[in-house]
Amino acid sequence: MKATNTAIKFSVEVVVLPVSDVDRALRFYVNQVGFTLDVDYAPNDLFRVVQLTPPGSGCSIQIGKGTTAAPAGSVQNIYLVVNDVEVARNLLSERGVAVGEIRHKTPIDAWDGSFAPGLDAARKDYASFCEFFDPDGNHWLLQERGYRSS
Repeated sequence: MKATNTAIKFSVEVVVLPVSDVDRALRFYVNQVGFTLDVDYAPNDLFRVVQLTPPGSGCSIQIGKGTTAAPAGSVQNIYLVVNDVEVARNLLSERGVAVGEIRHKTPIDAWDGSFAPGLDAARKDYASFCEFFDPDGNHWLLQERGYRSS
């Protein structure tokens, strides 16, 4: 193999989520979470791929039929980073998504895995979270980053 001085760029662009009902998941992600539908392609009855992208994201999700052997609802801890977790939580709740309460890391500067209720008082990046699940149980975490710059 020839060595090169060219830097290689690696980019995560798609995460496949296993779902039991593609149409139900599609409605959830578009109508309730607010993702954009990019592709809905079904060349036959055995295969369908639906690609959706969160607003402002460089990474999409795919749901479908024949796209993964993973059990529906088995994907856990997908981070959806937002610049204001409180506003994002309220928006999702208004759209009918069951979103958990906001919590923050504690102690923030020497985090040991513990959380306390509510927003981080200083609104530090990566400190405040809340969560939701899609209809199959795939688990999402909203994480705040960039609050001060918004």
